[in-house]
Amino acid sequence: MTSMSVAVKVRSRVGEGPTWSGDALHWVDILAGRIHRSDLASGTTSTIEVPTWVGAAVPMAGGGYVAATREGFATVVDGHLDTFGAHLPDGIRMNDAKCDPAGRLWAGSCAEDFARGAGALECLDVNWTHRTVLTGLTQPNGIGWSPDATTMYLIDTQDGALYAYEFDLERGSVGERRTVVTFDVETDGYPDGLAVDAEGFVWIAMWSGSAVVRVSPDGVIVRRIALPVSQPTSCAFIGPRLDALCVTSAAEGLAPDDASDDGSVFVLRDLDVVGLPVATFGG
Repeated sequence: MTSMSVAVKVRSRVGEGPTWSGDALHWVDILAGRIHRSDLASGTTSTIEVPTWVGAAVPMAGGGYVAATREGFATVVDGHLDTFGAHLPDGIRMNDAKCDPAGRLWAGSCAEDFARGAGALECLDVNWTHRTVLTGLTQPNGIGWSPDATTMYLIDTQDGALYAYEFDLERGSVGERRTVVTFDVETDGYPDGLAVDAEGFVWIAMWSGSAVVRVSPDGVIVRRIALPVSQPTSCAFIGPRLDALCVTSAAEGLAPDDASDDGSVFVLRDLDVVGLPVATFGG
């Protein structure tokens, strides 16, 4: 039977972007401009504060983080933010981001008011050049790859959809798109961040849906695990065997309640599945 616990008790505005690396959980609070590193074994969390919104911060192979921020791309080394890719116009911000198995960083951008079609998907290559790969998106969010890396999964939250793109890992290019599943956002909630397990199924945190769901590659929802918060945001497989699932959440827009766990980080165990490792940035 699956067990659940609160791993980090905190009222994050928008906890997001969990990544397991170096025996620790790395995650952010987007609107608070905070990058957290949580040692779940000791129960301690260290925090770096940066002067901007940060959609995701991914560990770099050489130490520090590469971050997707309100302005574009940045590095955070020894607590110092260095924005090297301030290419986004006013009113557009980076959202979620993740590295593919070759170490490239993929990040979605969106309008702060989620204006339809104003979002894009961008790729930061390991040589530190970036390119816009897809346009016309609205709120690109969770990103992941199939076990053989021939498929890239991408959520557009405002579409309520999980999409799958043909993917060429060697070239870092995407091809034809298909819709894996479209959710009824009134009943299911909005799909947000995701993680892919070793069997190729996609785990999705459902904002306003109080749950994570497991979706087969052909779009069947095969499992739903309820959570005690209304706004789960993202998920990642964690631990030495990648056999537990961490889920971040958000308290933004909710009435203060000292008894609630809104904004906290949860861990689900005894899932009988393991996750895929997620690469650090290779630059």
